[in-house]
Amino acid sequence: MATSVNKWFLLSLSTGFLLVLSGNLQHWDSRTPYRGAWGLHPFHVSVIEINHNATDKTLEISCKIFTDDFEKVLAKNYKTKVDLINPPDKAKMDTLIKKYLFSHLSVKANGKPVVFDYLGFENDHEAAYGYIEVPNIPAVNKFDISTSIMYDLFDDQMNIFHVTVDGKRKSTKLNYPDKEAVISF
Repeated sequence: MATSVNKWFLLSLSTGFLLVLSGNLQHWDSRTPYRGAWGLHPFHVSVIEINHNATDKTLEISCKIFTDDFEKVLAKNYKTKVDLINPPDKAKMDTLIKKYLFSHLSVKANGKPVVFDYLGFENDHEAAYGYIEVPNIPAVNKFDISTSIMYDLFDDQMNIFHVTVDGKRKSTKLNYPDKEAVISF
C-alpha cells in the first residue's frame, strides 16, 4: 500500500513540475497571469532586504518585485507605458520607480524617520530590484516599517522583510492589508 501511495505522490509531483515548466499551469485566481521562463506565478510577493552597514554607517535597502507586476502598477499609477526589461528611457523608469517606492515604503530607525537616497534599479530575469540607501545611521536596534507596496494592484499581496544588523538577520511578512511592522534587535 505505501509503495502505491508513494508512486501516486511522485507522479503527481512530477506532473505538476512539468506543467509549471511548460507554462500550462493556470493562474489560481484567474487574474493577470505571468508567463515567464518557469510558467505562471500564482502569488504576489515582494522581498525587501534592509542591511545595516556599520562600516559605512548606512542602511542598504533592496526591493525585489516581479517585473510584470511592477510594470503594471507603475503604468496604472503614472498613466504611462512602462518597460523595465528594455527601457527606451532608463532615466524615466528610474523616476517612476523612485516615486513609487518613496510613496509606498517608509522606515524609522530607532524611532526617527530616515531619508532615502534612490540609487537605481536593475532587472534580473522575472524580478526587478530597486535600490535605496540611507546615510548617517551609525547604529540601529529598532526598525518601524510601513509599506503598501503593490497593495494598489493586488489584494493578496505579501511583502517579506529581511533585516540584518551586526550579522543577525530577522524576518517578517506583511499580508494585505497590513502595513506596519516593528523589528527590534
